[in-house]
Parts: sequence; C-alpha cells; structure tokens
Amino acid sequence: MLTLTSVIHKEDDTFIAECPEVGTASQGTTIEEAAINLKEATELYLMEFPLKSMQRSFITTSDL
Repeated sequence: MLTLTSVIHKEDDTFIAECPEVGTASQGTTIEEAAINLKEATELYLMEFPLKSMQRSFITTSDL
C-alpha cells in the first residue's frame, strides 16, 4: 500500500484535488468527493503507469 499526498483547494464552487507525487488531479463539489475522485484517478493512473520509485513530497507553510 502507498501513502500519497493530497492537496485540495477551492476554486469557485469546486474543490480541486491534486497528488504531487504522481501528478494526478480531480475535482468534486465537496472536499470528500474531491478526495475520493482523486484516489480513484490515481489508482487508475498507477495501474497503467506503475511507479518505478517513490519519492515523498515535502510539505511546508510560509508566512507572508
């Protein structure tokens, strides 16, 4: 089992979900729907294009 990062942000009335390790993206009308859709999109992508190696993303925040 892989543990991947999901980054979710809101654009207008839609939540956009992205997986930086794989490069997949999806959307939904709720955070939960966007996360579920991203998981499904990422699973389908990885069935076609398996990862040869896994490098975790570094997540941080910045005060501006």
